[in-house]
Amino acid sequence: MIVKEDFDKKEIAESISALWDPLTNEQRQYLVDNIRIHVFEKNEVLYNQNETPTYVMCLLEGKIKVGMSGVGGRTQIIRMIEQMGIFSYRAAFANERYRTSASAFEASTVCMIPTAVVMNLIENNNELALFFIRQLCRMLRDADALAVNLTQKHMRGRMAESLLMLKDKYGYEDDGITLRCYLSREELANMSNMTTGNAIRMLSALSAESIIITDGRKIKITDEKRLLSISENGR
Repeated sequence: MIVKEDFDKKEIAESISALWDPLTNEQRQYLVDNIRIHVFEKNEVLYNQNETPTYVMCLLEGKIKVGMSGVGGRTQIIRMIEQMGIFSYRAAFANERYRTSASAFEASTVCMIPTAVVMNLIENNNELALFFIRQLCRMLRDADALAVNLTQKHMRGRMAESLLMLKDKYGYEDDGITLRCYLSREELANMSNMTTGNAIRMLSALSAESIIITDGRKIKITDEKRLLSISENGR
């Protein structure tokens, strides 16, 4: 992890509009005075399961995955953080240790705000508190949807769901079909609740049907409509 010092703290804070906009001028200065910018290398861990929360984080650049260890120590990827996404606060708000872990799957720049600073701001700003309530409600909605998808959809449907989620989070490259996110087969398997071997077979089957094209870690979605249908039907 590299701590960046050569940055404009006020400019960074202003860019996080969800936090910045509701604040008073005094609260904004308080936020600026307390943020830190860290650069995490590829595969570097931001926080581990069972650690005590110390920072609320905002992803400025890069890609972050959030996972949870399950049976046999296997990690289930449960969330991907998009650019300017705010994360790492649920455990702090619940006054408990992290139930998840987070790591960078490409070099990522993250704004770190001490949890005590965020809590202080929330206690004195109802609009900011309402923002986090809405965020937590959305997380609960997504967790409910994930539970249904992982338990009721067949492997084919789960893989389609994962690819569409990556498209929604990160979009396409300039060609309009290549996902702007390059996960390993193991990572795709962990997102889709299947073994790596099954993930490879599902990708091969979708490729054989001309729904996607695979080139190493690059995946091109050539028939998004059919992929969506597979995801919705669950198979």
